[in-house]
Amino acid sequence: MPAVATDAWGIDDGYWDVAGYWHPTSPETAAALRAAMGAPDDPGAVPPPGAMPIWVVRAGAAEPLLGPCELALEDGSEVRAEGALPPDLPIGYHDLRPLDGGPVTRLIVSPGRCHLPGNLRTWLLTVQLAGCRSGDSWGIGDLTDLQGIGTWAAVRGAGMLAVNPLHAPLPLVRVEPSPYFPSSRRWLNPLLLRIEELPGAGGDGTVEALAETARRLNAAPLVDRDAVWALKRRALDHLWTELGPDLRFERWREEMGDELETYARFCALADHYGSGWDAWPSDHRHPSAPGVASFAVAHAERVAFWAWVQFLVDEQLRRAEEPLPLLTDLAVGVDPDGADAWAMQDLLASGVRVGAPPDEFNRAGQDWGLPPFVPHALRAAAYEPLRSLWRAAMGGHSGRGGGLRIDHVMGLFRLFWLPPGGSPTDGAYVRYPADELLAVLAIESVRSGAVVVGEDLGTVEDGVRERLRDAGLLSYWLAWFERAPPEEWPAQALGAVTTHDLPTIAGVWSGDDAADQRAAGIEPDEAALGRLLDKLTSLTGLGADAAIEDVIVSMHARLSQSPCALVAATLEDALALRQRPNLPGTTAAERPNWSLGLPVTLEQALDDPLLGRVAAALDRSS
Repeated sequence: MPAVATDAWGIDDGYWDVAGYWHPTSPETAAALRAAMGAPDDPGAVPPPGAMPIWVVRAGAAEPLLGPCELALEDGSEVRAEGALPPDLPIGYHDLRPLDGGPVTRLIVSPGRCHLPGNLRTWLLTVQLAGCRSGDSWGIGDLTDLQGIGTWAAVRGAGMLAVNPLHAPLPLVRVEPSPYFPSSRRWLNPLLLRIEELPGAGGDGTVEALAETARRLNAAPLVDRDAVWALKRRALDHLWTELGPDLRFERWREEMGDELETYARFCALADHYGSGWDAWPSDHRHPSAPGVASFAVAHAERVAFWAWVQFLVDEQLRRAEEPLPLLTDLAVGVDPDGADAWAMQDLLASGVRVGAPPDEFNRAGQDWGLPPFVPHALRAAAYEPLRSLWRAAMGGHSGRGGGLRIDHVMGLFRLFWLPPGGSPTDGAYVRYPADELLAVLAIESVRSGAVVVGEDLGTVEDGVRERLRDAGLLSYWLAWFERAPPEEWPAQALGAVTTHDLPTIAGVWSGDDAADQRAAGIEPDEAALGRLLDKLTSLTGLGADAAIEDVIVSMHARLSQSPCALVAATLEDALALRQRPNLPGTTAAERPNWSLGLPVTLEQALDDPLLGRVAAALDRSS
């Protein structure tokens, strides 16, 4: 295929789809995307330079210098350099100051590859936590439930526990159900708190009364986040009033610094106005506005409350990670009306949404509603927003490493931008400085000891998977998509059958996934589902009369034979559930995505013989 051309703003002149067809970028789309990046109305305009140049080098490389320099290292120490960079520079972010008075350069010293143990070979269970309700849950699976699942899996030889995004939603009465449309990716979801385990909650009459009401929600087939949050919020307000802050919280708050304060201010403002920031008065729509500082002083108690809530979630997440390290999931972006978009609005493309072009499983394409970073603005910020985000996601909670799954990892190279008012058919790809982003990712991965999994499914351009492999990321290999049998998959990969967006084994084998799509108003691709059914038959060797349970176990036994460093089973597959957690292209009115509770309690699920059989089939310790 001919090469793709890219303009000065990173906009590609078109793209090749999965079928090999060329889709040119229209002049109207290109103009709209440039305008969203802040380009002047001048066809020859180029992005403004950043505050300082950026230079990425590999650790150990004695790169030549143009003249004598002083290096201000990240730890505060200083080093003189002449002729070449010292080969023993620590990985990290340093400032290079020419002694002749030239501009300061941000020097990013990268290990070049993410953390990837040479002996990594284990299995894990993937859970959608909200639906995993135990008898003690308040209508939603919580962090104590996650700890229980981890304990169960650890006993059976698992090396990690994968969990859907734990990101914070907007703190409003109406709670966004999708964990992939968060208010903040940096902070955590307070709906996941186990209230009774909070300081001062044991034996409290108000908490006990709320718990009795909340546990009735467990009987409903769907997770009612609005009802859950109403009850947990009442409990949190009560405990805050009764107990207030303590010394541990105050120390943690100080350690978290300005990022936490900005987030807590946002939550206090959203709580005050009952909406996201787009509907606030103008003097509160930017974090640096004087009105925001005045509000924080006048509402200091509410700001402290929201910081305290994050402290509580952080503490419970640390305990949830005790049985097994977590492979946490990082969403592609954030709610444009949420906390991160408010805090980083100067770095985002106004009115633009990220999505995906049409493909076999989503013929109309996808509009995810997420605003993207402007490439040159992100670079001008020396990638600090991503550094902070990745650091928190990989090691900010327990420091135990674990792993990070980056949803749509191709976004490190390019993202499919939909212009304001446009649809996926109007979209175009916009390029990002992938080498620099991968360098920063490697630093944070090595520092935290976290493995990085790149979800590289869908439309992936040539060369991207090779560059991700060289950077030490695990690829994502699905039995649904791969033509080669599992025994021929690569070692540097996570192998699985399906994901939360794709049919379950039982859904394909029984035909119920097609029925589920029709019920939601989608005409299923029968040919594609037929190919998945053929895949099950060929990989398991079982006939059409085989029991679903035997097909599931056989499929995962075959998966365990792959060389992949990690192999995974979804909890839905391991319980023979026929509905996938999310059906892309549907709305809440058509299907309750992300809200399907397990049909049994978590205790019953963990005692299910099929789940035990799947775990045994995946176990590679023998």
